[in-house]
Amino acid sequence: MIDCVYIAASKLDARFTRTCVASVRYFHGDIPIRLLVGGRLQPRVAHELRRYWGVQIADVPKGNHGWGFIKLEPLFGPRGERFLVLDSDTVMTGRVLELADSHDEDLIVDNSKVSLELAKAIYYDCDKAAEQGSPIPSPAFLFNTGQWFGRSGVLTREHFGELVEWGCPPRVRNPQIFKNGEQGIFNFVANEQLRLGRISVARVPLMHWAGRGTKELDARRVLGRAAAPLVIHWAGMKMVRQRGMIGADLLSSFEEIYYQRLPVRRGRRILANCENALTHWVDGVLVRGRLFLQKVSKRW
Repeated sequence: MIDCVYIAASKLDARFTRTCVASVRYFHGDIPIRLLVGGRLQPRVAHELRRYWGVQIADVPKGNHGWGFIKLEPLFGPRGERFLVLDSDTVMTGRVLELADSHDEDLIVDNSKVSLELAKAIYYDCDKAAEQGSPIPSPAFLFNTGQWFGRSGVLTREHFGELVEWGCPPRVRNPQIFKNGEQGIFNFVANEQLRLGRISVARVPLMHWAGRGTKELDARRVLGRAAAPLVIHWAGMKMVRQRGMIGADLLSSFEEIYYQRLPVRRGRRILANCENALTHWVDGVLVRGRLFLQKVSKRW
């Protein structure tokens, strides 16, 4: 039985966080939901989620957790809690938590197959490690870390050894080998600990990447509870204007469900989406400004 759902949240993902929460509650109404906040949120989001949707903030160390490392924190809690971790840009299409009912393994991950070239690009590169004189075994499995079941206490920070510098934010020591924030590191550690017989891992159909289309997972089938229980993930496909995204009908439907619990729901929805667009615009200006200053400083 799963005890909790953790959702990784950030100020740029507020709109997706709302739809993700609505989808979890639609299929699992009473499951505790906790936000993994590795930085700041948009104003009022935490209060709104707590008051109207019963969502709490996870008790994790405060500060900047960098790219994805906040999703590892549930592993480091007191031993025994079983949980599901989700990225914000996901929604459930059915009773996903029941996928874990017939498994007692420490980790339950997606069973998608990954090509060698893709593995090198977004997980970890065994050939590069061999070139650097530190060969590592090829992975027995790979999984996207935007959706996975885990058990707290079976992995600790020490299992990540010298691969991660646990600062604020955490830093991958060799980004030439380990890719995409915590994703490559986590996959490597999970493979190593399985190989050593220290953890157990099950692989199940869990993730559906939105890039493959959502024909069989449209809003009508999902809200009618006629779709397969999966997690749709818009990895690498997020847009500020969601209406242009694949599966926009499903995102819009869960967003509508979300605001049904809030007073002045239409006005709140319009205001929140404008605020989200403004947050992205300001962030883009700041990023371009930092890059410009770095360029100027290098010239000087």
